[in-house]
Amino acid sequence: YARLRAGRPQMPSRSGPPTVAGRWALTPPRETDATRRAHARTEAFLERHGVLTRGALDTERVTGGFSGIYKVLRGMEDTGQVIRGYVVEGLGAAQFAAKGAVDRLRALSGPGRPAPGRPVVLAAADPAQPYGAALPWPAATGDTKHRPARKAGALAVLVDGVPALYVERGGRSLLSFTEERKPLSEAAQALSAAVREGWLGQLSVQRADGEQALTSELAEVLQEAGFRATPSGLRLRA
Repeated sequence: YARLRAGRPQMPSRSGPPTVAGRWALTPPRETDATRRAHARTEAFLERHGVLTRGALDTERVTGGFSGIYKVLRGMEDTGQVIRGYVVEGLGAAQFAAKGAVDRLRALSGPGRPAPGRPVVLAAADPAQPYGAALPWPAATGDTKHRPARKAGALAVLVDGVPALYVERGGRSLLSFTEERKPLSEAAQALSAAVREGWLGQLSVQRADGEQALTSELAEVLQEAGFRATPSGLRLRA
């Protein structure tokens, strides 16, 4: 027995309290130079938005807002890292675009633009969702006091880059931004797919454009997308 124990490899033993068990690694020190930190933060914003405007920065909770990084953007412009120009109509003259962003926008808006992509369901507050920040929300259809906003828990369904539906937090109320059947149908199908694929929980819509969901103009397109009538409205489960 003694010989067997002597032949066993020695396993590393733990020294210290159980709370320090596991693997540890030394992380790089945090950058303390304010200029470098501002430059890195600005690069991250450019990668995220492509074109930086005052409205786009409103979603980032940047100390000092757009003015807080304007000097960094001007410096990047002087060194050719960004392009300043009137890139997107209606968003003011103070627009800074990342390299390649302008060419990409031209390719998407020119005569040879690709076919419209599939509808996209986004969190209303997602930086990739520009409405309510860089771009104004379009007018909602119907007579309702509800207004779209970049609220946590709310959703926006974009069809070819334009909002078609807005789902308020909790999924009990919908707003539409068009009366055209095709984009509304595509947006409803996108919502249905998001629920069925597990991206969203169930939706129980009680009101649509300020009306009872069952008797609203949206009732038919929602039911075609898989929503089922209930005593309180229209419901969709995974």
